[in-house]
Amino acid sequence: MTRADGPVTHIYKIVSQSDWRAAEAAGVFTGAAVDLADGFIHFSTAEQVEETVAKYFAGQPDLLLVAVAPAPLGDALKWEKSRGGALFPHLYAPLPLEAVARVEALPIGVDGRHDFSSIRE
Repeated sequence: MTRADGPVTHIYKIVSQSDWRAAEAAGVFTGAAVDLADGFIHFSTAEQVEETVAKYFAGQPDLLLVAVAPAPLGDALKWEKSRGGALFPHLYAPLPLEAVARVEALPIGVDGRHDFSSIRE
């Protein structure tokens, strides 16, 4: 999968543990409340994900970072301008769990910010 500025190995979804457990039980992730309201599933790239967490999920416990391979998502994955004019991946379909590469806990560090130190490509 590529976008205008180069190849992308994974895209990332920040999700509550309860939303993700429901997706696992259903066999598909249809989106969190914000995704359902906007009509697509929000993702971030590796370069965008820390800012996304700081902006929209600051201090929230029990978050998971879901790494997704973009290629299996096909044409339902669109790269669209969002925050600051940057291109963000948006999925206009349910997320098939087969596209998920890994799911990691996103703990809060001693500084009160989410800790990404164990989640590097």
